[in-house]
Amino acid sequence: MTQTVLVLGASGRFGRNAAEAFGRAGWTVRQFDRKRDDLDAAARGADVIVNAWNPPYPDWAATVPGLHARVIKTAQATGATVIIPGNVYVFGADTPAPWGPDSPHAATNPLGRIRIDMEAAYRASGVRTILLRAGDFLDTCASGNWFDQVMIKRLDKGRFTYPGNPDIPHAWAYLPDLARATVTLSERRETLPVFCDLTYPGYTMTGRQIATGLEQVTGRRVALKRMNWLPLHLARPVWSLAGSLLEMRYLWNTPHSLDGAAFAKVLPEFVQTPFEQALASAIPARLLAAQVHPDQAVAAGL
Repeated sequence: MTQTVLVLGASGRFGRNAAEAFGRAGWTVRQFDRKRDDLDAAARGADVIVNAWNPPYPDWAATVPGLHARVIKTAQATGATVIIPGNVYVFGADTPAPWGPDSPHAATNPLGRIRIDMEAAYRASGVRTILLRAGDFLDTCASGNWFDQVMIKRLDKGRFTYPGNPDIPHAWAYLPDLARATVTLSERRETLPVFCDLTYPGYTMTGRQIATGLEQVTGRRVALKRMNWLPLHLARPVWSLAGSLLEMRYLWNTPHSLDGAAFAKVLPEFVQTPFEQALASAIPARLLAAQVHPDQAVAAGL
């Protein structure tokens, strides 16, 4: 029997990829429109709710608790499983890496505390919940993330701009892979704990390794430049998002990786896309070397 998924935030990065992955897997996909749809009515008959709502950082304190409370209430009424794309904000700078399901949620900054409280609400609710935690995203199109909006903004001029220390490891996830894993976890939801917290290992890469990968897929020399954070400091008094970005800056200077042991036990057969192939699909096709196709792996060198 065909299963049904309701995707909240289907126009966003994770939501779009999730909707596409569920559709390819044969699910009936409902995409929620916050301006038009009623959540309870939209969720009626849905087996899974993908909660990919992600308000702008400055709005988190005012909106995140209420949005998730609505989803919890709806899931309690319908019996649907809720999927949450988790992030690494809950850990804080002092939590030893690798970060995994058993790592303490020790963040003390406002955005980190909001995420901690949100996850705790699901854990206490009794709603069947799958939280799949990942690092920063590589997407197949420009979607306003760090990678496409900042890091490769000047790649056509041979420049790669990195927001932090380029010599320390940082966690990354290729969104189509993350969405594909989400579908498989949804199909196995009845075999999982009521609250299932998994960290998706993804790729652990330094800024220099990414720059080397970009040289491979573009066939040209790429100069690595450190991002200048001064404009954000100057904009902070008049642009609230600048303050939020500065709050999370520590992640670019904190060595970290994600522990995928629990994920591998649940999905031992899962194979992620080779990093170079993911990288090739995350940059404009016009910048690829002539012999590189984003659907094919290139020679490994990382």
